[in-house]
Amino acid sequence: MRTILDTDFPSAIEMISGLRSGRWSSLELVRDLVSRIHQHNPRLNAIVIDRLDQAEVEAARADKRRAEGNDAPLLGLPMTIKESIDVAGLPATSGMPEFADRVPDRDAPLVQSLKTAGAIIVGKTNLPYACDDWQANSPVYGTTNNPWDLARTPGGSTGGGAAALAAGMTPLEIGSDIGGSVRFPAAFCGVYGHRQSETLVPQSGHFPGHEIPNRSVVLNVMGPLSRTADDLELALDVMAGPELGEDTAWRVQLPGPRHQQLREFRVAVFPDLDWLPVSQDIADARDRVIVALEDAGAYVVEAAPEGFGDLKAFHRTYCRMLRAVTSINLDEQERQTLLEMARSRGDEFDSTVEDALNGSPADFIIWHAQRERYRQAYRDFFKDFDILLAPITLTTAFTHLPSQQAGLDDYHRLIDVDGIRMPYDYQVVYPGLATLCGQPATAFPAGVSDDVLPTGLQAIGPYLEDRTTIRFTELLAEQIGGFISPPGY
Repeated sequence: MRTILDTDFPSAIEMISGLRSGRWSSLELVRDLVSRIHQHNPRLNAIVIDRLDQAEVEAARADKRRAEGNDAPLLGLPMTIKESIDVAGLPATSGMPEFADRVPDRDAPLVQSLKTAGAIIVGKTNLPYACDDWQANSPVYGTTNNPWDLARTPGGSTGGGAAALAAGMTPLEIGSDIGGSVRFPAAFCGVYGHRQSETLVPQSGHFPGHEIPNRSVVLNVMGPLSRTADDLELALDVMAGPELGEDTAWRVQLPGPRHQQLREFRVAVFPDLDWLPVSQDIADARDRVIVALEDAGAYVVEAAPEGFGDLKAFHRTYCRMLRAVTSINLDEQERQTLLEMARSRGDEFDSTVEDALNGSPADFIIWHAQRERYRQAYRDFFKDFDILLAPITLTTAFTHLPSQQAGLDDYHRLIDVDGIRMPYDYQVVYPGLATLCGQPATAFPAGVSDDVLPTGLQAIGPYLEDRTTIRFTELLAEQIGGFISPPGY
């Protein structure tokens, strides 16, 4: 018997349209999704905490509300949430065995917003230990496989969510991103992911962070993944809002996209880095996008913000701040182990680890000042351009690597980039282009490689102009195509 989800993986917007028109009920939609989860999740291990029975009960309630004439932006829509985001009554361990008993008693603010909008959370998705890897292989929940090739990772840290999307087990996922953790798995699984402007969505309620706001914790955001660009905007409109304590006075009113036609966009292509090659698959994907943009009449030129240069100084600032934020939960022994591993490699960026772990409060303020100079460079840059087009990943999805813990062995790992062995942690460089400065960046599918794996790129845009990057990728999909379902799904 054919079901709702048998035909072309309807988007979240299409699902909601069907609910509003009466084409299907929320209960039918949830039951079809549950059936698909039972079919595919055992071999993917993408959804690691489920509340499928409760979801059916909530779907019936949503149908009753709709029958009574009520509506809400996401009323009756099933979706998933990354395990590290607080949902009342569900585990939020961030894949760390030492926190296996952690079950928050209240929702993160963005989860409250989703529930108020009528969303139904069917489950939580897998991730690596402490959200600290470009895989999804936690010691609590095991390894998630990529639906395009079970021998490969779906990326991380929101790997479970990206795999669930690509396999049609959810229409919408909310993940988090500090080192590419939304955009990386989006690229590896061939879906869309949006890292929104840093202050656009409340960040409290993400573990292992803070249940209440902490302004000193920067860089991380929680953002949506989906199979279409317009679904990203649907989610963002619900999630966007002031942080706790600011909501007394502040409201969010995002500007519309700068342009409505692809030919109107001024696109800068980030220059190649001599010290950081990307695979031919990624380079070919970028070239296809450039040709499509030029064919559509867009202005396209190679350029970067002033002062970015070869990106090494930029990357050092990012590494210092990133490691300072991500090491706050390490104990003294773990910190010493991390220092020893970094020193043993002799890499030109390894001193940033010692800077981060041994830096003073004054150092942290100085790094913030450096960050602000780069933010100003972006503001100037986006007076002349609308989009900065750049890679996210160095390669397509790589085969599973052994599990790690707390990122402590990143410094001895290597990744193969067309026969060149590169340090594993260099994969954070291109995601950092947006992360350090808090810029919005939309990851989008850019075709399939010769060995039938998705390729993805990112469109970085001006701060708080998230609708511009999302609209750009939506228009681009009309030229190059968007989401493609993996073979067998």
